[in-house]
Amino acid sequence: MLQQPLLTEQARPEAAFLTDDSTAILRFAAQALRAGMAVALVTLVEIRGGSSRALGAQMAVRDDGAYCGFVSGGCVEAAAAFEALEAIACGKDRLVKYGEGSPYFDIVLPCGGGITLAIHPLREATPLLAVLNALSQRKAAGLRYHPSTQTLQSVLPVQKTGWRDDVFDVRYTPCTQVIIFGRSVEAEATATIARAAGYDVLVNDGINPQTACAQIDADTAVIVLFHDLDRELPVLDAALSDASFYIGALGSQRTHAARTAALRERGFSERDIARIKAPIGIFPKARDAQSLALSILADVAAARLNHEAAG
Repeated sequence: MLQQPLLTEQARPEAAFLTDDSTAILRFAAQALRAGMAVALVTLVEIRGGSSRALGAQMAVRDDGAYCGFVSGGCVEAAAAFEALEAIACGKDRLVKYGEGSPYFDIVLPCGGGITLAIHPLREATPLLAVLNALSQRKAAGLRYHPSTQTLQSVLPVQKTGWRDDVFDVRYTPCTQVIIFGRSVEAEATATIARAAGYDVLVNDGINPQTACAQIDADTAVIVLFHDLDRELPVLDAALSDASFYIGALGSQRTHAARTAALRERGFSERDIARIKAPIGIFPKARDAQSLALSILADVAAARLNHEAAG
């Protein structure tokens, strides 16, 4: 059985905080570098069988042992942090395997599969800051890792996460933005839960929807919670003219039939109108605000996953 590398007492791995948010992980690394600390970026670059994390999942490990991020369900993070500390000490990148096909017989992944991690001691914050800057402007971005030269560069953007010949790309997309139109208990409940989920949230009461509509982008979910067709039509005009990945509207099947007829009169095609999820949510006839909010946001989360998978 292989033993984990021996380290000094001053550098023992410990989670600084719990997150799997890419922005938080990159910011943690960049802040440490700017503070004069050494940092390694750990990236999931291969999955053999099953895995609880997607390809491209990352951790950042500081030279004092503090780390954040996940590359598994929590079963290898401490071991990966040990390896990252050793890589920092040696100043060299390394590939480490866990689970199936790994020399570490004492680390078994519950899913039964195996993973490979690329551990890269960062030399500068510039690539990370470029990605963070792009994300702050709600633009997709990417990092490209070159194992042969042990270098990392920012690329704007990459098409998908994965190996591209002999380099590994990680694609980063902006945080899900949820724009909620409505002034009701349902709108308040949906906004509260969306914020708790880590989404960027904007609530508009419909009096001046143009400002909110101008912020719609491909990573935006538009949630229309009016009980008034006349008030929602200007919002739907804007949403259907943009690239939002989700549009949902409150109301019964009868309400949606009236909505559909009104949108046809405004010149929208059947394909356009089919983008609207109505009645909104994943389960029907939610009668209280909290249940409706959960139903809506579960639908948004599923739609975002499908949107990202489609590239």
